[in-house]
Amino acid sequence: MYNQVMFGYVRDVLLKQFPRLPDAPLLLGVSGGADSLALLDILVRLRYPLVAAHFNHLLRPEAGEDALAVKRVAAKMRVPLVLGADDVARHAREFHLSIEEAARELRYRFLFEQAEKHKAAAVLVAHNADDQVETVLMHLLRGAGLDGLTGMSLYALPNPWSETIPLIRPVLGIWRSEINAYCLERSLHPLTDATNADTAFFRNRLRHELIPELDACAPGFRRRLHQTADLLAADRALLDDLTAAAWDTVTAEARGDFVTFNRPDFTQQPLALQRRLIRRAVTCLRPDARDADFALVRRALDFISGPTRTRKIDLGLGLRLSIEGETLLLAAWEADLPAADWPQISEAAVLPVPGEAALENGWVLRAEALPDGQGALRTARGNRDPYRAWIDLGDRQPPLKVRPRRPGERFQPLGLGGHSLKVSDFMINKKIPRRARSGWPLVTAGGEIVWIPGHQPAHPFRLTEQTGQVIALRLVRRAGASEAT
Repeated sequence: MYNQVMFGYVRDVLLKQFPRLPDAPLLLGVSGGADSLALLDILVRLRYPLVAAHFNHLLRPEAGEDALAVKRVAAKMRVPLVLGADDVARHAREFHLSIEEAARELRYRFLFEQAEKHKAAAVLVAHNADDQVETVLMHLLRGAGLDGLTGMSLYALPNPWSETIPLIRPVLGIWRSEINAYCLERSLHPLTDATNADTAFFRNRLRHELIPELDACAPGFRRRLHQTADLLAADRALLDDLTAAAWDTVTAEARGDFVTFNRPDFTQQPLALQRRLIRRAVTCLRPDARDADFALVRRALDFISGPTRTRKIDLGLGLRLSIEGETLLLAAWEADLPAADWPQISEAAVLPVPGEAALENGWVLRAEALPDGQGALRTARGNRDPYRAWIDLGDRQPPLKVRPRRPGERFQPLGLGGHSLKVSDFMINKKIPRRARSGWPLVTAGGEIVWIPGHQPAHPFRLTEQTGQVIALRLVRRAGASEAT
């Protein structure tokens, strides 16, 4: 009975993923326990090309004997076997992980390294329905959202270990009792891992103490929790699709060490999608982190809705979040951020009238003289383009100069009634990104700042009813690029 049930279930799962036998082998993680031994037997019966992989965690004295036992089974079934080992306890100490987390990290790293080496079509592991119930309950007790409450997926691509090799769990819908019965019917002799009975481990306490108690209080608890995970997985799939669409909408750039979002587009998304976008960005930058916890996501969203004075916070996980103009920047602290697409200048240049001065990052400043001062005044009063300005030089003579700011210099912005403030303070007030400030171009005449492009001109150079000749200034992109407006 169990023979046919398990055989048919695994066959149907794999037929969905591989309608025909794959050209490349399937790499199967084999611990030697009942789950992986039963799955190995079924895959051999289905005639799938296989590579078995056994990983020694170096946690038990008898672990070496287990590796030899798996080697004998693989040889008997005529399946090639690769062996791996690493010191899980040392890895847990070095990276401040639990033994379970360290074992999982090293085991999957080994499996996918071997999958790459053998050009495997997929990595298969033998998690069963009871494992799924334990996983969901662990996540619930520790605090989890929808992603955690869906538990493990039957098929995962991409996954934390590969963008190209899927992870498949072909017996995720089969209960442990059914697997044990299959092994008995097929005369398979699983290995027993004594640590699975050690209730010092959280999962084992759930398995041997809490879940039996819950099943006794509410018969059918395990089955219902497994069904809940299935239902939530369908909801999660829909949210994943919505998140992918939102990601395409709000993401300006995503690289290995930073992600940028358009802030107005981000804040227009529903709260659920904002949370998922932050988690996805964190995963991009820290793929080894299991998940962005609730506290981290809440810190990020609180900051986005109410930025600090510095417009930058430490999120944790070695990540920082900052606001630069209309851009949200999530980056690793060690990231070497590229120059953004701002107008920049590193050395002073002459701006002839008429004429132009080339800036960096593909920008150009242009100047022309206009004889109609009153017409220009009307145009200037109705202007909404921050990259255009009209100035009255008075007794000062062209040419103008364009240069970076100088330490401590001051500026009299139009609208402050002739009062001045430090250029550095003005740039902070105008939310010019910190990385852009030192190279932001300033237009000057006779040593005085005439205009800070992207913002208002200086008060002493404003147009008045008495203005005669006017100089029109405009910041544009070089030929071949769209004009800044």
